[in-house]
Amino acid sequence: MAEFVAEFGKDGRPVEADGRLDAPAFHRNHQPIWTVLKDYLTGQSGDVLEAGSGTGQHVVYFAGQTPDITWWPSDLHAAHLRSIEAWRAHAALANIRPPQPIDLSDPAWSPALPDGKGPDELLAIFCANVIHIAPWRVAEGLFAGAARHLRADGRLLLYGPFKRGGKHTALSNAVFDTSLRERDAEWGVRDIADLETLAERVGLKLAGNSEMPANNMILVFARK
Repeated sequence: MAEFVAEFGKDGRPVEADGRLDAPAFHRNHQPIWTVLKDYLTGQSGDVLEAGSGTGQHVVYFAGQTPDITWWPSDLHAAHLRSIEAWRAHAALANIRPPQPIDLSDPAWSPALPDGKGPDELLAIFCANVIHIAPWRVAEGLFAGAARHLRADGRLLLYGPFKRGGKHTALSNAVFDTSLRERDAEWGVRDIADLETLAERVGLKLAGNSEMPANNMILVFARK
């Protein structure tokens, strides 16, 4: 298990008997995130991978809004995978597949399940609050996989804090960035320009940028 991935369930908050974890951020951000995602997903059909599902609460909420989309949750931590599966069972939604362990730092990662079954092409990849709490190679792997697995009209949707033009968009983000780098020198709030360069290398481009509460953004990447 990679040590650079942030792990829920170690903050003293209670864990349900079935393994469900509760992330406070989910209650603050799931509806604002959905206001952006719905423009790309409402009325669509196909498969969406959530890269780094954490507790599993987001994937359950989004799946409830999109009955014609099949959601594929993923994570790396065993406790997260248990929580995702517990939330999936609790929600009893037919359009959520079992969670799978995906290491985004491996550029050859695949959304296929261990039995080889999985989506052929993805309508979207959604990734929230991951690339700033991981080494840069995780962002590289995420974009490489998106270029391989997104269908022609697919989108990579990134949620989190970002720098713009080398500068933080808020003092709180600068403080947060410092705390991340003190914890691990390879972590840190990423600059949009660097992500655009990364996208360019794999045949993607920045196609949208939505401001979000708490000085976060959603970046949308599409095929060039």
